[in-house]
Amino acid sequence: MSVDPMAYEAQFFGFTPQTCMLRIYIAFQDYLFEMMLVVEGVILKKLDGIPGCKISPSQIRKCTEKFLLFMKGHCDKLFAKMEEVLLQLVLNIPKNVLLPEDRVQEQYRYSKEEFRALQDELRQLQEQCRAEAAVEQALRAELEEQAVVKAELEKILQCFDALENICRQNGVGNFKESFALLTENSRKLQDVLKDVEEKSKKLKQHDQLM
Repeated sequence: MSVDPMAYEAQFFGFTPQTCMLRIYIAFQDYLFEMMLVVEGVILKKLDGIPGCKISPSQIRKCTEKFLLFMKGHCDKLFAKMEEVLLQLVLNIPKNVLLPEDRVQEQYRYSKEEFRALQDELRQLQEQCRAEAAVEQALRAELEEQAVVKAELEKILQCFDALENICRQNGVGNFKESFALLTENSRKLQDVLKDVEEKSKKLKQHDQLM
């Protein structure tokens, strides 16, 4: 059996030539064994019809096996020659033949350096694609966060609207002006509180000195 992988032939036929030859060899061996069994059966029937025949079935079997080995040896030699001829002349694609699906390689030929440059460019493009995908993912996350913040702000605005409606129902004029005034008064109260705390500290320090 040939050790050449014959990959180009396998691409064309859909199977390796060695596999084809192996199947032919196995089928031929099976046919040879079946033929020997048929011949043995015919001989046994003929001997049964001969009166006084002293040849036993076991002797017939030994002779059949010897003849089978003899035939197998000769068939192996013939099959080796047939395999050589088929692999060289029938199941072989010449070196100068290009399959239709590979004609693009003839049209666009590249040297090793050009091929390496294309590989480097491909790697760079892949890295750029990964980076753009990461940026896109980050933008999506940011948009999701903005959507959450927007929803919270809408809730706050709804609360202010509800408070303004309550103020109007209770005779308060403008809620925004009232809220601004309340904020200003709160700041004034904080300033007064700080002033009181500072004066209290100064009094304590004066009492300690006395």
